Amino acid sequence: MRKTLLAICFCLTIFATAFAQTTDYPYQGIPFNQVKLTDAFWTPRVETNRTATIPVSFQKCEETCRVKNFQNAATHTGKFQTIFTFDDTDIYKIIEGASFSMSVHPDAKLDKYVDSLIAIVAKAQEPDGYLYTARTINPEKPFGWAGKERWINESQQSHELYNAGHLYEAATAHYLATGKKNFLSIALKNADLLCSVFGPNKRSVVPGHEIVEMGLVRLYRITSDKKYLDLAKFLIDCRGKKIDKGRQYWQDHAPIIQQKEAVGHAVRAAYLYSGVADVAALTGNKDYIAAIDSIWENVVGKKFYLNGGIGARGDGERFGDNYELPNKDAYNETCAAIANVYWNFRMFELHGQSKYIDVLERSLYNNVLSGVSLDGKNFFYPNPLSADGSYKREPWFDCSCCPTNMCRFISSVTGYIYAQKGNDLFVNLFIGSSTSMKINSKQTVELSQTSNYPWDGAISLAVNPKQKTKFTLRLRIPGWVNNQPVPTNLYSYLNPTKATYSIKVNGKDVTATVDNGYAVIDREWKKGDKVEYILPMNIQRVKAHEKVAADRGLVALERGPVLFCVEDKDNAFNVNSFILPDNAELKLKFNKDIFTGTYTIQGEGIGLNPTADKLGFNVEKKTFTAIPYCVWDNRGGAAMRVWLPRTVSEFKLSVE
Repeated sequence: MRKTLLAICFCLTIFATAFAQTTDYPYQGIPFNQVKLTDAFWTPRVETNRTATIPVSFQKCEETCRVKNFQNAATHTGKFQTIFTFDDTDIYKIIEGASFSMSVHPDAKLDKYVDSLIAIVAKAQEPDGYLYTARTINPEKPFGWAGKERWINESQQSHELYNAGHLYEAATAHYLATGKKNFLSIALKNADLLCSVFGPNKRSVVPGHEIVEMGLVRLYRITSDKKYLDLAKFLIDCRGKKIDKGRQYWQDHAPIIQQKEAVGHAVRAAYLYSGVADVAALTGNKDYIAAIDSIWENVVGKKFYLNGGIGARGDGERFGDNYELPNKDAYNETCAAIANVYWNFRMFELHGQSKYIDVLERSLYNNVLSGVSLDGKNFFYPNPLSADGSYKREPWFDCSCCPTNMCRFISSVTGYIYAQKGNDLFVNLFIGSSTSMKINSKQTVELSQTSNYPWDGAISLAVNPKQKTKFTLRLRIPGWVNNQPVPTNLYSYLNPTKATYSIKVNGKDVTATVDNGYAVIDREWKKGDKVEYILPMNIQRVKAHEKVAADRGLVALERGPVLFCVEDKDNAFNVNSFILPDNAELKLKFNKDIFTGTYTIQGEGIGLNPTADKLGFNVEKKTFTAIPYCVWDNRGGAAMRVWLPRTVSEFKLSVE
């Protein structure tokens, strides 16, 4: 009963606040806890996040003294125990993930533990609402990047507002999951302080690491207090007051409405673009939308990795130049992939086009999932597309933003499956699940889907309105079905196929119209209706745009949304001396001996071995096995490659 009441509370809060606004996202995602997960692929991962990743991350916060920082701040004794001023956010993010988890899987023990942490955080908060342990522990000698006074280093590296943003995100999640206000009251007290300090005719600041904008919008949706939305917009508009290329790292080189290219720190950038989308949706600011539309085109057309990653350079964790997409040195931070999902879902909610979900899905099934091991206890920070065996997963990092970000993201993955606009119901992701939606504000429609996706393209949907009702079902047509791996010319298939999708309703073929990348089925639906949606899943060779120097003359393998790689654990040869000819036959095979069983691509290629004089190569046929990229390095450090040379003459191009 408690679970049902909380779900109702969540839904009423979200939709009441949404419809109370004069404007909002025209396409509304169905909240994650209105969706019941039944998927063979995702259910184990969500459960592992609940039973392993979240508990282990809480444990690490205890062991590394992140919790101790709050305790010391409460008593103004001791010293700051960790390395970074933003370490407070690790606790916030895990609480957010735990809250999401508890909203669909009640856990009294976890609930009690989270409350104990919230009590510790509350004691660390200063009387006026300020919450930042790096300063509060010893205000006379604040730690590291904090700066001598509040906020003076915010536009650089203090992360005071970054910490606040994650506090707001976590507190709203906790309130919506539990109905308790103990964490929310902390967040609101802090946000009220910000509103008293920053704004027109007050203090101006450029948040050095964005996310406070998104967090303030969360508080606005909960409270309907417009001052939080106004502050979010004010902070966005503070950017670029002085044209300065030296401020590109912080996206502060020009006003946001003049920015056309993604630059600087990739996580900061994607959080900013997400916040801009939120504020644009709620204010109707078309200049904001035009700006993030242009930036999106730049990213997906020139700065997007095949694994769905963004941020090419480790130096500054930043975007590189156009078409700068190295493989071994690729950064592709896990947090950036998660932020990219947040941003692209908001772009869908603005525009209702499937191309944004195409980008989201590529990031989700590849770069996001590669960020955490199958046991949920080891992590990647960067996610390269080739490795020599020295790079491996770690159980924690000094800067552990990625593990804790994974905690909150995986818990809420079901929130990206379905969406609605009026009487149009959208199926965006093909994940076994069920939900219910209201048509004409009163008619309930239950919708569920089953499949073996992403390994099989056969998707079955059950459509059950309470009574006969006319509405539109929109099924996303993935870009790869139409031989478009991404919605630009950055990547293309070497051998495009003519296969297409098919749809049946109650066993009869249906020819659907296509709109914005969706197959549109507009009819009167009745209880018991069945939809069979078949997506062709062929193994595809992918090539990159000629301007991507790192991939010139190379090919990668994918099938459906899943990118594959060759890892030395499965291949008795040097994967960095392997060639995949264009005419090699490729087969999909389920291998029960890899992990607990996984799908692989198998075929025959060419291995190169140096001659005795090392002046040439001996060439011999080699049978190879490729595994899904997202599960590489789950068996210890490994050599790995995504991009493979196609001919002997192109082999040298693959050496980095």
